[in-house]
Amino acid sequence: MFTEVEMGNINKSLLFKDVPDDITRNLLSHSNKRNISRGQTLFIQGDSADSMFVLLKGWVKLTRISTSGEEVVLTVYSTGDSFGEAAALRAGVYPVSAEAVSDCVLISIKASVILKALNTHPELAVAMLSCTFQHLHELVLQLEDMKALSGAKRLAAFLIALAPVDTGSCTFSLPYDKVLIAARLGMKPESLSRAFARLRESGVMVSRNHVAIADIAGLHGYVEEERPTGWKQLGA
Repeated sequence: MFTEVEMGNINKSLLFKDVPDDITRNLLSHSNKRNISRGQTLFIQGDSADSMFVLLKGWVKLTRISTSGEEVVLTVYSTGDSFGEAAALRAGVYPVSAEAVSDCVLISIKASVILKALNTHPELAVAMLSCTFQHLHELVLQLEDMKALSGAKRLAAFLIALAPVDTGSCTFSLPYDKVLIAARLGMKPESLSRAFARLRESGVMVSRNHVAIADIAGLHGYVEEERPTGWKQLGA
């Protein structure tokens, strides 16, 4: 049912990385593997939360409608990420909407399956708590970056996370359009353009959706010089 690459992504996901192999196999036997087209909605804010998800390929954005009716992009998940756990486990509603921003392959698991497994495998509860905490931790760090970093440095941090290497130079393609990148970083599209222009001084060149970075380590230093020391330690 799953390829070797897909199993690798499942085992690295927040949802399964701390789960024993036999429990993982049992849960996957009750999962549903789905192909999702770009633009397809997985669930809408306010829908009954009955499933959790693991992305095997592609990108999914989570959004929330503000009181003014504006769509706010909270985060964008990629291959190996899981989402929907907390809402599904408490049998509530999804507080966000989820939409594929590329063609995706994912698995969904009913919360009822997880809850049944918890009765016989209490160690699974630790994995669920760890998963929920990590999602919260990531959102806190994301909020800190929004407050503490300039637009150019938020963009630099985003590019570093996408880079295929940790040192030296590299080239890669942006995973989705710049309008969504701007929304993900809490910026207007015109502000994103100015941020890209500013990063030229740090060796970042962009042509349409292709990015070339001259020195990843140098770009990382450019970002970290603005982060408060306490948050550097928290994010380590």
